[in-house]
Amino acid sequence: MKLSDYKLNQIKSLQVLKWEDVEIGEPKDGEIRVRNKAIGVNFIDIYFRQGVYKAASMPFTPGMEAVGVVTAVGPGPTGRQVGDVVAYAGNPMGAYAEEQILPAEKVVPVPSSFDPTVAASVMLKGMTAQFLLRRCFKVEIGHTILIHTAAGGVGNEVLGSNSRSRVNEHSKTILMPRNSYPMTHNLS
Repeated sequence: MKLSDYKLNQIKSLQVLKWEDVEIGEPKDGEIRVRNKAIGVNFIDIYFRQGVYKAASMPFTPGMEAVGVVTAVGPGPTGRQVGDVVAYAGNPMGAYAEEQILPAEKVVPVPSSFDPTVAASVMLKGMTAQFLLRRCFKVEIGHTILIHTAAGGVGNEVLGSNSRSRVNEHSKTILMPRNSYPMTHNLS
C-alpha cells in the first residue's frame, strides 16, 4: 500500500521536511494500521528534527502523538477492530504520516464524544503532567506547586487552584484562562 508521509533526510530546520510516497505494508502479529485524523506537534519533534535527540535511522518520519481510525488489524489478538478511533503518544515515532503501523498495545480508545483534534493535542502533554504530578512527586491536597512556562502545553495541563504559575513575557498571559489561576507572575 502506497501512502504519503513527511520524511526528514537531514537534520536542520522545518524546511528539510519533504512529503514523500512510501510503502507502508500490512500490520503483523499484534499490530494495527491507523489512518491519522489529527497529530500533535510537540517540542520533542523539534528536538529530533534539529538533532538534539538522535533518530534510530535516517531518513525518519517525525511525530510522537496522533489520533486516527484503525484501517487494518494484524493476526493475533489486538483488542482493536477496523473502525475504532484510537490515540497514541510516544514510540514508535512516525505520526507525520497519512497512515502508520503501530503495536496495538500502544494505543488507547478515544470516546466518540471527544474531538480527535483535542485528543491528539493532549496525549503526550497529559502523560507528562501525570508523570510529574503522580510519579516524580505525588502532589496532594494542601501542596502548592510552581509551574514554570505556564502558558505551554504541559503548564496548561497541570495548572489548578493551588498552583502558582510563571511566564516569561506578557503576551503569554493571554494564553491562560482568566480567573483560573490565583497567581501568575510575568518575569519579562
